Amino acid sequence: MQYVSELGRDELIDLATQKYFGNVDGKNMDAVLDCFHNEALFTIQTDHTTHSGIGEIRQMFENFFAGYETIVHKDFTCTVDPDNGRICAVFNVEVTDHEGVVTRMQNTNFWRVRGNKFQEVYVYMSGANVLVRE
Repeated sequence: MQYVSELGRDELIDLATQKYFGNVDGKNMDAVLDCFHNEALFTIQTDHTTHSGIGEIRQMFENFFAGYETIVHKDFTCTVDPDNGRICAVFNVEVTDHEGVVTRMQNTNFWRVRGNKFQEVYVYMSGANVLVRE
C-alpha cells in the first residue's frame, strides 16, 4: 500500500534521525511514540516479530529502555524517496546494559510515512534483537 506523505527529503531525514532516534537515545517515550500513527506496524524482520499499534510499540520501547543504561544510534547513511514518503537508514548502534556490557551492531531501518508520521517500520539487525529482552 502506498501512503501520502507531507514531508520532503530533509524532513524525512529529520523525522528518522532526530525526532525518532534522538528521542530513543534520550529515552523520551512520549516523543518517540509521537513519531508513529496509532495503528502503525513495527516489524523486526531479522527476528520475525511485529508490534501492531501504539500500545504494543510502547511496550516494546518500555522494555528496551528498561533493559539498557545507554542507547546510542549514530553514523547514519540515509536514502530518501520523498515522492513516496519512504526513507532507509544504515547506522551503528551501541547499547550498554546495567552491568556495563556493550553490544554493538550495524542495522538498517526502512520507514513508510503517512502524513508526517511512521505508518510502517522494518528493522534489520546485525545481531540479536535488543528491542525485546527476556
